[in-house]
Amino acid sequence: MPEGDTVFLAGKQLDRALAGRTLVKTDFRHPALATTDLSGRTVLAVRTVGKHLFTRFSGDLSLHSHLRMDGSWQLYRPGARWRHPAHHVRVVLAAEEIQAVGFRLHDLELLPTGEESRLVGHLGPDLLDPQWTDEHAERAAAALMEQPDRELGLALLDQRVMAGVGNLYKCEIAFLLGVTPWVPVSEVDAGKTVALARKLLLANAWRHEQSTTGDTTRGRQNWVYERSRQGCFRCGGLLRVGTQGHDVQQRPTWYCPRCQRGPAPAR
Repeated sequence: MPEGDTVFLAGKQLDRALAGRTLVKTDFRHPALATTDLSGRTVLAVRTVGKHLFTRFSGDLSLHSHLRMDGSWQLYRPGARWRHPAHHVRVVLAAEEIQAVGFRLHDLELLPTGEESRLVGHLGPDLLDPQWTDEHAERAAAALMEQPDRELGLALLDQRVMAGVGNLYKCEIAFLLGVTPWVPVSEVDAGKTVALARKLLLANAWRHEQSTTGDTTRGRQNWVYERSRQGCFRCGGLLRVGTQGHDVQQRPTWYCPRCQRGPAPAR
């Protein structure tokens, strides 16, 4: 599933390409929106909240989309060949010189702009909120500690705590804190954890390459995430991979038994 910084960057690119433009054609290939036509409406702005994306149109209307595991928004010049098959397309928003194509978007909904909070009001503070304040940090830290016995990794992935962390950052945050993702949240500093999460997402918000080590060279971007072959970026030791969560929330989880203390699943 895309991390919050990936959605943030997608939203900024859509906003730069579409804001202020009038749509000349729209094509919705989604059962609930199949008869929708937004031609003639002007795109006012594109905003993101955590992993949710809202495209706002004139007439108090917003299109909500969520990328989930494999969705994406891509920009094309009219007539350009799409990089994915046409049967993966769920929506096309076309202006005179540019078109935004949404591929594999499982969640699409049109709603009044004033009702956007209905879909995101339950979320914790958005780690990439441009208006982030100390109050946001305090709210996220308090939410993180509401269940002190909860596994850290599960709490980090809970968007009701703070919005934007996905599996990559979950693994990397735990590593940088020196604990396994299975340690209870009571064993970490909540304020430090929130600050670290925001720092990592901010570092990657304006680029496609995600790096938690500060090095964007291929194979050197992360400390433990998906480094089973290379080993721990810090000590070079063999990494272990366990699973965390249940059912559809289950995620592969990388950790270093040398650099991280705390419980872990049986090998």
